[in-house]
Amino acid sequence: MLHKTRGIVFKTTDYSESSVVVQIFTEKFGLQSYIINGAKKPKAKISRNMLQPLHLVDMVVYHKANGNVQRIAELKNSPTLQTIPYDVIKSCIAMFLNEVLYKAVKQQTPDENTFDFVFNAIELLDHKTRGLANFHLLFLVQLTRYLGFYPHGTVAADADYFDMKDGVFSNYKPDSLSYLSPPHTKNFYMLLKSNFGNIDEVKLNNDERRYLINKLLEYYAMHIEGFGNIRSHEVLEEVLG
Repeated sequence: MLHKTRGIVFKTTDYSESSVVVQIFTEKFGLQSYIINGAKKPKAKISRNMLQPLHLVDMVVYHKANGNVQRIAELKNSPTLQTIPYDVIKSCIAMFLNEVLYKAVKQQTPDENTFDFVFNAIELLDHKTRGLANFHLLFLVQLTRYLGFYPHGTVAADADYFDMKDGVFSNYKPDSLSYLSPPHTKNFYMLLKSNFGNIDEVKLNNDERRYLINKLLEYYAMHIEGFGNIRSHEVLEEVLG
C-alpha cells in the first residue's frame, strides 16, 4: 500500500555499487530505513545528492508494518534548502544537530509533534540571518520537551543551581555530581525563556557557549540510553569561535 509522508533525512549508507540505504525520520511512521536502488547512478530518479543530512523531503512510500527496510516510490526535496548546504556556519550547525537527532530519535512509530518541531527548526535555520551562534543551544533545550526530560521551572529565575540528574532548578547545591552553577545556571535559564525569534538577544561569549554545549550533551547522555559521545560540536565550536 502506498502512503504520502513528509520526511527528514538522517543518514545515508552505501548498500551496493549503485544503491543506498537511507534512514529518514518520517511524519507518518517515525524513523524508517529505505533502500533506494540506483541512487548513485548519474541519471538516478532519486539521487544521493537529494539525501543529504537534514534535507527535507516529500515521499510516496510502500510501508509494511513489520518491515525492517522499506521502499520509496517517489521522493522530492520539499522545501529545497537554500542556504544550509552553502553556508559554512549553517552546515556545521546542521551536521551537529543531525548527529544529535540520529542518536536521540529512535522510535519507529508516529511522533508528529517531534517531527513538526524538527522540520520547522530546519526551515528556520535555512532562512535565519541572525542569532546563529546560539541556535544549536536553543534547539537542544527545546528538543528535550519532546524527548521527555524538559527542565522543571520551579524557582528557576532566582536559582543558583540546575540539577541535571533530576532536571530541576535549586537554591542549594545538588548531591549529584552533574549540575550547573553560577553564572551558567542563569545563562541556561535565559535559553529556556528564549525562542528562535529572539535568540539573537541571548548574549553568550565563546567560553560560556562551549561550557553549556558540553553540559547539555552530558544532560542528554544522562537521559537517553546509548546516546554516547557527540564529536561534531568540536568542529562547530571552531567555526563559531
